[in-house]
Amino acid sequence: MPKASLYLTGACLLPSLMILLAAGISGQDGHAINLEHVLAANSMQHLLGTDPLGRDLLDRLAEGLLLSITVSVAVVAAGALIGISLGLMAGWSGGWLDTILMRLADIVLSFPGILLAIAMAAMLGPGVENLVMALVAVGWVGFARLTRAQVLSLKSVPFIEAAIALGHSAPYIAFRHLLPNIAAPLLVEGSFGIAAVMIGEAGLSFLGVGVQPPNASLGTMIREGAQMMLVAPMMVVWPGIVLFSLVMAVNLWGDALRDKLDVRMEKHHA
Repeated sequence: MPKASLYLTGACLLPSLMILLAAGISGQDGHAINLEHVLAANSMQHLLGTDPLGRDLLDRLAEGLLLSITVSVAVVAAGALIGISLGLMAGWSGGWLDTILMRLADIVLSFPGILLAIAMAAMLGPGVENLVMALVAVGWVGFARLTRAQVLSLKSVPFIEAAIALGHSAPYIAFRHLLPNIAAPLLVEGSFGIAAVMIGEAGLSFLGVGVQPPNASLGTMIREGAQMMLVAPMMVVWPGIVLFSLVMAVNLWGDALRDKLDVRMEKHHA
């Protein structure tokens, strides 16, 4: 990967790493209510101050950061598993199965992703598990369409035709030949998917259909801080900086990964 991209990615990851390290060292409990320290300023005890209930902002920020990363990885992993499986079946089988699966994908794509996720989360109810399910219901489509397109382009290449002539089963061909050859674009899709899910999780939590109090999320922290903007603006600034820098880091890493895995880019630089 280009050194500039790595440096930028590291710079964007720095705030998140510093917050996790500082929270681990301070050892504060982000759920402990202390009405004697309501909206306290920065101090050695509370490095980033406290919220309207006297809870330590640094620890809650670290908790929200870890939750955002966990939800993003879980959603992308589940979406990739579902989408790649459906894309392989659609691209390899063709016919009526391909038509049904792709029309289903078109139906999902016909709605704005965030609105569909809001509707799903509202129907399932608030909570982390339901939030993951709602985001997976939207996130599998990109993997399915990309996998189908890649499989269609590989079906007629000589080594696939040779595997078919040798009598290998479809699952064997998929795992032995197809998936290794389409892994690069799927990895790039996954990297950008993580960034999109981070924004989606924060947006749903901000709207009140995602993570619920007392659990901390970057989205819920921004929502709570928005009510105190004139009194304690840093309650919005800190989670906003963390969310922005984390999404930027993932996007920069995805760009660098795409350039690294793109053969045409390597030929151009050569």
